[in-house]
Amino acid sequence: MPGAGARLTGLLIAGGKSNLTYEVGDGERTWIVRRPPLGHVLATAHDMGREYRVMTALAGTDVPVPRTYGHCEDTAILGAPFYVMEKMDGVPYRTRTELEVLGPERTRAISVGLVETLSALHAVDPAAVGLADFGRPEGFLARQVKRWRKQLDASYSRDLPLADELCRRLEADVPVESAPGIVHGDYRLDNVLVDAQDRLTAVIDWEMATLGDPLTDLALMIVYHRLGALLGSDSVADANAAPGFLSEDEVISLYRARSDRDLSRFGFYLGLASFKLAAIIEGIHYRFIHGQTVGAGFDRVGDAVGIMLETGLTSLEEHR
Repeated sequence: MPGAGARLTGLLIAGGKSNLTYEVGDGERTWIVRRPPLGHVLATAHDMGREYRVMTALAGTDVPVPRTYGHCEDTAILGAPFYVMEKMDGVPYRTRTELEVLGPERTRAISVGLVETLSALHAVDPAAVGLADFGRPEGFLARQVKRWRKQLDASYSRDLPLADELCRRLEADVPVESAPGIVHGDYRLDNVLVDAQDRLTAVIDWEMATLGDPLTDLALMIVYHRLGALLGSDSVADANAAPGFLSEDEVISLYRARSDRDLSRFGFYLGLASFKLAAIIEGIHYRFIHGQTVGAGFDRVGDAVGIMLETGLTSLEEHR
């Protein structure tokens, strides 16, 4: 790390099945180190080079990202690939309770910033920042349907006829994709940092980033909001339920005002996002019933799968 002293200390600040995040300091300065989770993991799901590359490329754009300092593939150093980046000030707000303390005006400002930053990301020309080969945008939507069908099949523990129906309808009516762009892959309020002036200081957790149809980011963020309203903060983030947070229609209107992308088939994207989250939640349910996940709320999380699938089917009929 640039200018680091001889004695470094480290603190794990985020762990689990996602990438591990450490705060490392020398008594005067602090950096962030990211590495894959412990144990056997899929390299493609926890690609340190991928996160490092996209944040490095976005430096200097209208998308706030931490400054990156170095990426290392030599596993002899930490036991896994890792990268070092700047420690950014800010809070990853997650719950309604956290935002209620700020009041409706500040909450609204934060939610406006969330949407404006997403539209700024989607306006970036991948080739102009050196990311022309960062993914395969052609056929992206069809591959997403197949990917999450495969994920759902891998967590099979019960019949889900609505999943079969939603998948069939998605496969049968894939729209013409919007112009390729940088897709974050998991964009939501608790994956950005917000400072004391309610400004977004950094978009973080780029482990699922790729090139594809950016409207999938917008749809996933909205479906996360629907899920938060369904389950509450015991299981998922529900910050969007705080007074002052932009409504779903306001989110879409603001995004449309700042983007020239065609949202006329947005119902498909909402259906796909619902299918994706249903597959993820079913995976959590599968691990819970097999004793691999413990904690508050996990005993009820499986109930949300059917509702998400119903929401996905209903969403296919939505027009914007």
